[in-house]
Amino acid sequence: MGTRLAAVLLLVLTLLPVANLLPGGENDPGATARLADWGQGLALCVGVGLLVWFLSRRPAGSPEGGDSAAPAGRWFGGEVSDTLGGGTASDANALAGPADWGFGAALAVAALVAYVGVALWVFDGRPLLIDEIVQVLQAREYAGGHLSQAVREPREFFSIMHWVDLGDRAYGQYPPGGPAMLVPFVLLGAEWLAGPVAGAVSVALFHGLLLRLEPLATRRFRRGTLLLFALSPFAVFMFGSHMNHATTLAWLLLAGLGLARATQPGAAAAWGLVAGLGLGVAATIRPLDAGAFALPAAAWLAWRACGGLRPLTALLLSGIGVAVPMVLMFWVNQQTTGHALQFGYDQLWGAGHALGFHEAAWGTAHTPMRGLELLGLYASRLGTYLFETPFPSTLFAGLGLWMHGRMAAFDRYWMAALVLLGAGYWAYWHDGFYLGPRFLFAALPVLVLWSARGLRALLAMTRPQTAARRGLLAGLGLAALLSAVSLVVVRVPTYRNGMVSMRIDPAREAAAAGVSNAVVLVQESWGAQLMVRMWASGISRADAERFYRGVDACRLDVVLTARTAAGIRGEALAAELRPLLADSARLIPSERSPDFTERQDPRLAYPPVCEQRIAEDRAGYTLYAPWRLAVDGNAYLRWLPGREAEVQRAFPGRAVYRVRRAGPSVHAPLVLS
Repeated sequence: MGTRLAAVLLLVLTLLPVANLLPGGENDPGATARLADWGQGLALCVGVGLLVWFLSRRPAGSPEGGDSAAPAGRWFGGEVSDTLGGGTASDANALAGPADWGFGAALAVAALVAYVGVALWVFDGRPLLIDEIVQVLQAREYAGGHLSQAVREPREFFSIMHWVDLGDRAYGQYPPGGPAMLVPFVLLGAEWLAGPVAGAVSVALFHGLLLRLEPLATRRFRRGTLLLFALSPFAVFMFGSHMNHATTLAWLLLAGLGLARATQPGAAAAWGLVAGLGLGVAATIRPLDAGAFALPAAAWLAWRACGGLRPLTALLLSGIGVAVPMVLMFWVNQQTTGHALQFGYDQLWGAGHALGFHEAAWGTAHTPMRGLELLGLYASRLGTYLFETPFPSTLFAGLGLWMHGRMAAFDRYWMAALVLLGAGYWAYWHDGFYLGPRFLFAALPVLVLWSARGLRALLAMTRPQTAARRGLLAGLGLAALLSAVSLVVVRVPTYRNGMVSMRIDPAREAAAAGVSNAVVLVQESWGAQLMVRMWASGISRADAERFYRGVDACRLDVVLTARTAAGIRGEALAAELRPLLADSARLIPSERSPDFTERQDPRLAYPPVCEQRIAEDRAGYTLYAPWRLAVDGNAYLRWLPGREAEVQRAFPGRAVYRVRRAGPSVHAPLVLS
């Protein structure tokens, strides 16, 4: 009953445009087109399957099984038990052996090569999202033996989003575990390698888990499931990135393997330590994800501890494994934010960043209804990004859940963890979308396993060497082919050609222009300058986001300039800016500047000072954050109009250059002058 309820919930959230049906404030503009594409894709695959079935039927009276071809359903086929829990024990491939370990190791190495290729070719080996950039900067501090650095003044020349520089020390906002995972690769000069290595380790750990979660399954089934995990587009692109979801998943899989072993009868208690250590390290990277998997693990181990000394020892060792990395995390917090339980993002963004239903850090009212809409968005995105199939990718997992019988103990553990993961992100205000619904990346092994079970259930509905089996395989084969075409034609080019402004290699650009030991002022858009000016004026990051999103850019500039010139700062300045939010409903994305994040009140006529800022945007600009990554002897600062003299005083004797795009297009060449 529980698995069928989970199947229905998964498919309902995937197929229904929840964000468009509920009044929570979110919107899913692509829902209609996506559903139409899925319908067409499913119809095409089913149609081809039916055609193959019709054409390959035997004449009346002839035997169905007369073909001499290899057994159909090579990877997910084989004899299936009544509960679809695995192949029968009599199957020649049922027992794990050395070949399984060899296949797992070989696939992990092959996956590493594939993920490295994605990291270098698709993402240029560079951190592209601001989250990645800041964590790389944190990792470099750690690699240098420091947890923070002295704030460089004037700080507005150096500030970037998610970088805490509110006091005398500056540091990244993220829990220390994620940046710590990058440190060995910083020392190697290959920060881009962290994700691929985490991916290869994840493949190896998932292989170990499969041997215990599917003990009666055929070797082919386990190999097919492992391939599905390693080659899932969601996995391939995330493991090719710098995102901390990759390393979190590796530690969660280690915890899962330790838990699977610790809960076996007669298992060594040391496996409890492995489980705890995996969960503890994961908690230092992504606390919410780790908490979702840790709570049911603790309950399971505690329940087993009633049965004897060895399970009790496993429980105690798991607690030690969790505690050690978390104590280290709390110590880092104490050294940076000043409070063991306060993270950098809490200090930077305030109470609005926390879990719960309240006004969020960026001014959005996060309600239970909005949380449900976000869950719907995540599920619908999974339908696309999980396997990139021409129909909802979650159909396989839904079928596996629907057709499966009674869940094994570890399945129930994983199901409880996913419920807690969903509940956590239901109560979290931010829409985590990058390379797919990244907040659900920790669920990838569970989704892959249930999808493999769904494919096995499909194959179990037909007998080998029959027209029905050939038709089914034809439909699945077409789906796989269309998925590959979609990846090559759409997804890879989209990722390869996206986020152009974040792919800048400052050292290469400076060297090409003959610039060395100089000061380079990076010209950002008017909107970016407004944001950093508010930060420098003592306005909190959260308030600055609200004002930027809710006030016409010109009005904000004029009032900000006048009030700061009068010496008004901090909360007093914020109080004078809040009345400007009254016209927020009239705002539109700027139609005059190429930076559409700037807000415009179409009723207003702009004075010359604002027209000049618009003209500067149209002449070309770039983003400052990627320039912070450069280590080539040049000093890279943000350009702020009229403050060049301050820069020259701060860096006497150095030549000063300004860099921007040669035009408004992100593809326009960079100009250093």
